[in-house]
Amino acid sequence: MSKKKKKVIISASAVILIVLLLVIGYFFNLRAVGDEADVINFTVNAGDSKEVIADNLKEANLIRSKYVTLVYILLSGNTNIQAGNYELNRGMSTQDIISVLVNGDIIDNKRASARITFKEGIRLEEYMRLLADNTDLSYDTIIAEVNDPDYLQSLIADYWFLTEDILNTDLYYGLEGYLYPETYDFYVDTTFDMAIRKMLDETDARLSEIRDELENSEYSIHEILTMASIVEKEAIHIEDRAKVAQVIYTRLDLGMNLGMDVTTYYGVRKDLTESLTTVDLNDENPYNTRIASFIGLPVGPICSPAITSIEAVLNPADTNYVYFFADIITGNVYFTDNYDEFLEFREIYG
Repeated sequence: MSKKKKKVIISASAVILIVLLLVIGYFFNLRAVGDEADVINFTVNAGDSKEVIADNLKEANLIRSKYVTLVYILLSGNTNIQAGNYELNRGMSTQDIISVLVNGDIIDNKRASARITFKEGIRLEEYMRLLADNTDLSYDTIIAEVNDPDYLQSLIADYWFLTEDILNTDLYYGLEGYLYPETYDFYVDTTFDMAIRKMLDETDARLSEIRDELENSEYSIHEILTMASIVEKEAIHIEDRAKVAQVIYTRLDLGMNLGMDVTTYYGVRKDLTESLTTVDLNDENPYNTRIASFIGLPVGPICSPAITSIEAVLNPADTNYVYFFADIITGNVYFTDNYDEFLEFREIYG
C-alpha cells in the first residue's frame, strides 16, 4: 500500500473517530442530570429567546449543556416553546424537558395553590402551623420531619449558609431563623421538602447579596442570625435595630450576660403577650440569657429575622450604650449607658 493511501486511510479514520466522539458527546449531554425527586419550578417568560431559555435551564441544573440543548432544539424542530410555569425534575432528559416546554404543559391551572405570608419575627413552629393549615401537610408530621438529622444533613449539603451548627441537639429546631419571612405561593399538594427548599432558596437569594460581609465577620452565620433574631424581637422600629445590635456586641465584649427577655420567652416557649414568672426567668435552658451566669449568645436563633435585622448586626450603630428597655406596647426602645437610668426606664415604661 502506498504512503499516500495510508495517509488517506488514517485521515479518514481520524475524521470518523472525531465524528463518533462528537455523536457520543452529543447524546451524553442529552441525558438527565440527576434524580427525578429533584423537582424544580421553571418559568418561561413571554419573549424569552431560545438562548435565554437554555441559559435558565442550565442555571437551574436541569440540562448538562446549553449548546447541545440549542442544537437539539434546532435539529428536532421543537422551536415553538410556550411561556408559562412548569414543574420539571432533574431526572428528565433534555428531550423530555423540551417536549414539555413545547407542548405547553404548564401547571398554573392544574393544581390548587395557597399563598402564605410568614411575618418577620415569627417562630418555626408558626411556619409549620401555617403550612399545615393551608396545604395537605400534617402539622404533627412536618414538625417532626423538620428536625430529622438526616434531613438537615441533606440540606447542609445543598445550601452554603447551612452548617453543622444546625445539628446541635440543644436547639429546639435546627432551621429556626433560616426560613426567610416572605409571602410564598405553594401548591396545596406540595411536599414538605419542596416547601422547605422554596423558603431556603429565598434565604439563599437574600444572604447571597451580603455573602462577603457574612463570611468576613468574626462571627459565624449561625451566630449572626442568632443576634439578628434577638434584634428582630427587641426592636420593632428599623431605626432602633442597629443600636440594639450595638448593645449586644458591647455586652459580649464586656463579658456581661445579655439579659434579654425575648430569649427567655423563647426558652420557656411562651409568647410575648404572656407574663414571665420567676420560675421562667431562672429556667436553665440553652436560650435563657436572663440567668446571671449565662454568658454569650443563645444556642441559636429565636425567630425568623428580616434582612434589615441581619444588616443591623453586620453594621451596628456607632454608640456606647450598654442597656436598653423595649416598651412592648408602643414598640419604642430607650437606650442608655447608665444602669440607674435603665432602672428608671423600666419603672416608667415597664
